Amino acid sequence: MDENIQQGNYDRKIKGDEFSTADLQVNDRKRPGLGSWVLFFVLLGSTLFTTYLAGGKLYALSLFLILGAHEFGHYFAGLKNGVRTTLPLFIPAPPGMFLLGTFGAMIVIKDPIPNRRVLMEIGVAGPIAGFVVAVPTLIIGLFFSEIVAATGERGFSFGSSVIMIILSKAILGVTPLSVDFNIQLHPIALAGWVGLFVTAINLFPIGQLDGGHILHALLGKKSQVWAKLFFGFLLFLIYFWPNWGIWALLLLVFTRFKSAPLEDEEVLPQRIHKRAGYAAIAIFFLTFVPVPIELIN
Repeated sequence: MDENIQQGNYDRKIKGDEFSTADLQVNDRKRPGLGSWVLFFVLLGSTLFTTYLAGGKLYALSLFLILGAHEFGHYFAGLKNGVRTTLPLFIPAPPGMFLLGTFGAMIVIKDPIPNRRVLMEIGVAGPIAGFVVAVPTLIIGLFFSEIVAATGERGFSFGSSVIMIILSKAILGVTPLSVDFNIQLHPIALAGWVGLFVTAINLFPIGQLDGGHILHALLGKKSQVWAKLFFGFLLFLIYFWPNWGIWALLLLVFTRFKSAPLEDEEVLPQRIHKRAGYAAIAIFFLTFVPVPIELIN
């Protein structure tokens, strides 16, 4: 989840082949300080530890690669466009309270975003980078996964996205929808599933989530209409998975349907930006899981 904080705007002035003293100071402020690096490694270590407790070493490392690719995608897109962001902030979660060992990761955008083109580049960079890493991770993990007979024992069942169904059918010959067999996910496959699930959550077209950035870049202020429609859809899904109510409440409190503030709304995305946005929307439909986790009695 990505959050925007407006903290001022800085002008870059070039004199010959050198930057002015003011510009050097601005560039220094764009670089992470010692405190940022300390926070980065503390949160990284804590998240690696909680995910290790949740699923073991292979799960923790695989999930770190996916979440890291996602957030560093945003980070480098911001760097490319002169927009300051924090380093990726990994969020640990006690495995006993949260099954997956993490609440994901985020960055904080610390400068105003210039226009809808830059908003699109920052918005799509994370989901696309995370997806590109998560899919091979899932594929590798499925090769190590096992097909077992359905025993009727109690346990957790992970929901199926479109891409999960396609890949499991291609690699294992069965889908997670089968009533006669269960797929016992290898820890690497579980990390791939979690990575795709986090990607789908971030692509919700609401507020300052990645999906909200992308839709705002494509549609401007009209995106708020779609955000409210999707929020209504999320409320409908509570009937099938009550935990969507928690997500809906968090989205309402923290986003309030507000889009990222832009300096210039009139600079429209180019064709390449639109194509990237459509690709991200396609990724959402491939990765979204209506009922993510279910307790089997």
